[in-house]
Order: sequence, then structure tokens, then C-alpha cells
Amino acid sequence: MARFEAEYLLETAWPLEKAAAVIAGEQSSGTFRPVPGETEELKARSAARVEALEDLGPCPGPSLPGAAEGPLRRARLVLSWPVANTGISLPNILATVAGNLFELNAVAGLRLTDLRFPAEFVAGCPRPAFGIDGTRALSGVVGRPLIGTIIKPSIGLSAAETAAMVDMLCSAGIDFIKDDELQADGAVCPFEDRVRAVMAVIRDHAERTGKKVMYAFNLTGEVDEMRARHDLVLREGGTCVMASANSVGLTGLLALRRHASLPIHLHRNGWGYLSRHPGLGFDYAAWSKLWRLAGADHMHVNGLANKFCETDESVIASAQSLLQPLAEPHPGIAMPVFASGQTALQAFGTWAALQRTDLIFAAGGGIMAHRDGPAAGVQSLRDAWEAAMAGLSLEQAARDSAALAAALRTYG
Repeated sequence: MARFEAEYLLETAWPLEKAAAVIAGEQSSGTFRPVPGETEELKARSAARVEALEDLGPCPGPSLPGAAEGPLRRARLVLSWPVANTGISLPNILATVAGNLFELNAVAGLRLTDLRFPAEFVAGCPRPAFGIDGTRALSGVVGRPLIGTIIKPSIGLSAAETAAMVDMLCSAGIDFIKDDELQADGAVCPFEDRVRAVMAVIRDHAERTGKKVMYAFNLTGEVDEMRARHDLVLREGGTCVMASANSVGLTGLLALRRHASLPIHLHRNGWGYLSRHPGLGFDYAAWSKLWRLAGADHMHVNGLANKFCETDESVIASAQSLLQPLAEPHPGIAMPVFASGQTALQAFGTWAALQRTDLIFAAGGGIMAHRDGPAAGVQSLRDAWEAAMAGLSLEQAARDSAALAAALRTYG
């Protein structure tokens, strides 16, 4: 019988074996007391199973309030469930692996660190329809990262003002532009007006230059709204749409993916409340697998030396996790999106750590605030990546690139 697995970092004052058994029972066939009908045959068919329990030693005070008191220990816990319990249903997978666990008084801390699915489960999910190869085909960018940016100010520009900015960015040689996650369908910049104004500019540049910039329009909303907005982008010749994962939920993304004919750029805004405490919530590798299975083609991973609290090591681990297959022969790989305070300076560290160019490198101020203008900002990023891949240092590359030298003076 096919099974899926969840791996956790557990803190508990209970004996580890007892805590693991309580968690497994709570999330499958058991309850806090034996009940009629909970037969051995039923348990064999439907109960969660403890696959691994590794004592990691004592830990300080509990990560969660209200937990049972006593000396605390950490453990690596792996549970598995029959796929027959949930069927191929990501919302019910989420209820199983991250449902009534964090509330248990046996649990003083719990973090979901990984998920593993059998190939038949992965095959039954939508998965990325475009991913890396499809994104490269639509953007025409090969052999290097897509250089991208975010419309700033995040919100407040009209459709015409947004289109004017897009005109400037297309002239600057940008590959990829996205709406900010705050810009969806407000009265100042209605979605339909923005799509028509922006795509008129993009089509005009494509006809004159042969380069069609990819723009991720934020269509976050209710399911019917997202479908209609997607169709408008498609009719206008757009090549990407964007949704906010934590706003639309798994069912929203599943509905969009099954309807969509375009890549889906998934924003992770709200990620901090799921992850910031090291003993609670989710590791990115686990959380992102659900969204990859649901059909995300691009996923944000933050960026090196970012403006948030995340370490560089965590950022790179997140990007690497997106590039790992979900299961063979169904890889379900999504394209990492590096953003948050990125400039040409971070290209060198990103390349050194990742050794891949299959990513979108999105810089807002790193392009728009360049002292010689947006075109120089875009050029500085391209030159930086070319130099990094050639094994040059930032200082060496800056001697041969005026745009990169100016970026070093601006951001260094």
C-alpha cells in the first residue's frame, strides 16, 4: 500500500515514544481514549506509523506555551500514512501533516521539515506546467538567469503610470517584470486597465525588437476572478500570471493551475508567520512541495544579504529544494525567484552557492536606484552574472564594466 511521509523536529517533555504515538494516533485512526470500532484491522489499514524517532538530546524552554512541563528533549520524528487515507488531495494532506498537532500538550515545539510522496501520488497532482524550460521558452532567455524587477512604488501608480514604467524597463533590456503582491485590482489601478495598458507597451517593444518581456500580473482573488483575469492576460498576449499562495490557498492554486495556459508565479508573502520561529511551523522544503504539487512554476526564496531576517544559508537551501525532483519520473521542479534587496553585488555569492542559472533574479532598487539609470542597472546585473560564471571577482569585473563599477559605488 502506497504511503506518504512527513518529517518533524519535535520538542516534548513526554517520553519520546509516547509523544510520537500520541501524534500518530491524533492524526490518523486514534483519539485520546480507545473507542469502539478501532480494531486492529482498522489500525493496520489506516493508522499512521512511526518510521523513525531519533533522540537529539535536551533542549531549553518550550517553543509553545501550554505544553506539559518537565525536562524537554528534541527528536527527529518521521511519520507515514497510507495514501488511501486522503486520496490525491493536497488540502487533506495538509490537514493530516499539519493539523491538530501544534495544539497537543505533549508537543512543546514542532516543525515540519520535509514531505515525501510516492510517484503515483505525484503523478496525480497538476505540478508545474512550465517550470524552468517553459519559462525560458516564453522569455527567450537561455544560459543565464532572467533579470527581473518589481513595479515600485508597490501600489499607488495608475495603469498609465505603470505602463510608462514598463516602457522604460523594456527599453532598458529587462527580461521579467512583476506586480507587487499588494497590487491586484484596486480602484487606482484596476486589473483590466493595467493589463491592457502594460501589454500594449510590451507588444510594441516585441514587434520592434523581437524580445517579449515576461510580465507577471497579480491576479490574486477569488477563483472565478482569477480565472477571468488569467483569460484576459492570455487574450492580450501576456506570458505569466502571479498569485499569493497564502491568500488563495491550495484549493485556489489548484483551480487556477487546472484552468491556466500560462506560467504561475507564486509569491510567498506571509511566509514569516509560518516559519520565523526555528522550533515551529514549516521548513521551506516541506511547504514548497505542496505548492509545487499544486502547480506553481516560479516560487520566491528571498535573496542573499536580504532586507528580512533570513540567513543566506536558508535562502540557498530553499532554492536548492525547488530544484530537487518530487519523485521520478515526475520531477515537478519550480524556478527559484531571488528577490528582496538584491543588486549586482549579490550575483557573485548566489552563483558561488547555487552553481545554477535556472532562476529569476529580481532587483527593485538594484535596477531603479542605479546612479546611471535603469538601463545601467539591468546591464550591471547581466555583467555581474556573466563575470561570476566566468570565475571573476566583483572587483575584477568592475574594471571592465562601467555599469558594474557604478553599481559597486552605489550599493557597495
